Amino acid sequence: MADRHDWDETLDDLEARRDAARAMGGAEKLTKRQQKGQQNGREMLDARQRIEALVDRGSFTEIGTLAGSAPADGLVAGVGMIDGRSVAVGAEDFTTLGGSIGPAASRKRWRLADIAGRERIPLVMLLEGAGHRPPRPGDPGGGGPGDLQAQGRLSGLVPMVCAVMGPSAGHGAITAPLCDFAVMTPDAAIFTAGPPVVKAALGEEVSAAALGGPQVAIASGVIHNVSADDRSLLADIRAYLSFFGSSAWERPPWVDTGDVSPRDLDDILSVVPRDGANAYDMRQAVSLLVDGGAFFQVQPDFGPSVVCALARIGGHAVGVVANQPEVIAGSIDVDAADKAAHFVSVCDSFHLPLVFLADNPGVLAGQRSEQAGILRAGARMFAAQTRATTVKIHVTFRKAYGFGSCVMAMNPYDNQTISLAFPGATLGAMGSAGASNAIGADDSTRQDLRQAENESSLRSAAGLSFDDLIDPRQLRNSILNGLQLSAARRRLPAAPVARIGITP
Repeated sequence: MADRHDWDETLDDLEARRDAARAMGGAEKLTKRQQKGQQNGREMLDARQRIEALVDRGSFTEIGTLAGSAPADGLVAGVGMIDGRSVAVGAEDFTTLGGSIGPAASRKRWRLADIAGRERIPLVMLLEGAGHRPPRPGDPGGGGPGDLQAQGRLSGLVPMVCAVMGPSAGHGAITAPLCDFAVMTPDAAIFTAGPPVVKAALGEEVSAAALGGPQVAIASGVIHNVSADDRSLLADIRAYLSFFGSSAWERPPWVDTGDVSPRDLDDILSVVPRDGANAYDMRQAVSLLVDGGAFFQVQPDFGPSVVCALARIGGHAVGVVANQPEVIAGSIDVDAADKAAHFVSVCDSFHLPLVFLADNPGVLAGQRSEQAGILRAGARMFAAQTRATTVKIHVTFRKAYGFGSCVMAMNPYDNQTISLAFPGATLGAMGSAGASNAIGADDSTRQDLRQAENESSLRSAAGLSFDDLIDPRQLRNSILNGLQLSAARRRLPAAPVARIGITP
């Protein structure tokens, strides 16, 4: 029998190498990082701490610990669990060569995407790195598999989430717009090239914050949400993923929220004014509608005239697309249309029923809007909703004019599960005031147009342009009925939607 002590030297060597990799950039750099966080009044987690805070306790299994010529080659990678479900996760380690991407780290990134796609599990990338780095002694040769191509092929097949938790540049930063959901911390920044490269190439002196901080990244639509700090961000990722199945081959999980039964929304009459010219906060109506009043808003500060939110109604995960009358009267501008188109595609890809709540005077008109491409953006939103194969439930609250009704999925002949409206909702190519001005109507004609506008919901119901008119207090119950109506379809085996990924 072999002497087991013959293994001691080999195993001791392996453990020493692992310890060196787990030490990341070393105790001095880790200490400086903690001190910097304390000076800024917040906790700065390192790459391994971030993964530990993201996944279920004790569930992480690392891959590529010994890869590369630096500790883990600056990328901690592996598989863990979130709420008992597997996820592939990679975290750039800024303490090791600035989190830059060497050949081994590039292969690890490809391997993570490969595992996520083959095992049909979400991919989460935590970014804080300088992009590609020049080759170092001991690095493997180039020409390996392309990690961005692997990530791109996952689009629409598994949920993909990206977090920017420090400076993120170049190759690594491109991951963010490829993902379904991208979130950052207030002191993070994301850019094609960082300030030193910009200065060398263009002679521009610019700070990281001015180049790619939240004010820039949110306004451009590259990043969807901002979280208060590292731990809040990681909690937001867990919350976001809870609405989705692990892949496009799964339905979203049903959750007993403690608020799954039908109930009247008695307070909605106090939230939604009868007069369509008066503004209100659509988020209050959504809060009344959904289980426990809780929803997860996506891109709240980009295109705010449309609210896009993940929520549960009767325990069922849904995507809510709602006009926001508090912002430009609920008109749909370019940013709002682009946001909604992407959100609808994500929900459709992963089989979340879509609930459209319309209250808008149309897509935003005017010279500036036309110059920004409102027709293109509106068409993109319309294409996303009309191509959606998931359950679609529509409710018009008070008004939906012109193309604003089309992009909000009002037409029951457009593969809608059910299309509803509140009594008194006004419809048509435009409001009566605009129509009167357009044709130079006299007082009598103006009065006739106003009357026709006020009766438009009744005419639409008579012609089955809506399936029914409902008491606003029955909003939740009517949507629950729509979800029940579609229950048999939603119990069928899930399969990916037949299209090429989700447009960034």
